[in-house]
Amino acid sequence: MKVPFIYHPIYSELQLPERHRYPIHKYKMLYQWALAHGARPDQFIQPTPMNWSQVALAHSSNYINKLITNQFDKKEWRKVGFPWSTQLLTRTLTSAGGTFETVKTALDKRIAIHFSGGYHHAHHDWGSGFCLINDLAMSAVLATKAKPNLKILIFDTDVHQGDGTATLLRDHENIFTCSIHGERNFPFTKVDSDLDVALPKGTTDGAYLDAVKHTLHKVTKDFKPDLILYDAGVDIYRRDDLGHLDVSIEGIFSRDYFVLDYAKQNNISLAAVIGGGYQRNLSRLILAHAQLLRASHQVWSD
Repeated sequence: MKVPFIYHPIYSELQLPERHRYPIHKYKMLYQWALAHGARPDQFIQPTPMNWSQVALAHSSNYINKLITNQFDKKEWRKVGFPWSTQLLTRTLTSAGGTFETVKTALDKRIAIHFSGGYHHAHHDWGSGFCLINDLAMSAVLATKAKPNLKILIFDTDVHQGDGTATLLRDHENIFTCSIHGERNFPFTKVDSDLDVALPKGTTDGAYLDAVKHTLHKVTKDFKPDLILYDAGVDIYRRDDLGHLDVSIEGIFSRDYFVLDYAKQNNISLAAVIGGGYQRNLSRLILAHAQLLRASHQVWSD
């Protein structure tokens, strides 16, 4: 089986100031890596953007209006980390639509991977940490509205806690939020997910993988999800500029392989987003993100 990939060229088409911290070109480069390593063009699904009424399922109307009309003050934009543009809005809606497409495809095909997504620092009425709207929360809410008995586990392994996801979904009993993250990293004021696993600075492969395996076993046994929405952030990598953990490239592959194989063996659909990763060396960053694609091929190849 060829794993469905969700991708849109607009993901890397955002104009940012020179030397901006956000690695905007990584999406196109990951797409090119996939094609160079055997992915077929017909594996890729191009998503349609979310609309603002869908965004309103997670975010306040006042926040949405301020976002559309560029009414944030300088402090609010500094917290977000991006300069405003209509291009930013279109890209943001398209990426969110991509995560929802990934969820729908995974429910149909059992597996799908989004070449973007994981904007988990966006809250009900404010954005933060390069996150304007929370694609994870909106996609989970949309999916459970369409299928009221559907149970979704958001399994967030980005090194930064999924604080926005936790606050947005705390009253949704059919959506379970789980975050495995660095305890002394952004956001520095943590909130309560349904389950949080905070790891000390310098955590290495063995301890990290033990935490992932133990946590996923526990949550799936207790919650029994139909779908895992997996944030496969690679800012856990020891070479990441913002991570502070000591996980190797082999450790990233082992994590991704375990999560994908566990879902397959337990007949749980899995929708993955690539999440965060922050290195100036983009070739090395792409190699880290590519471990998810390598794992998906090994788990799902005929």
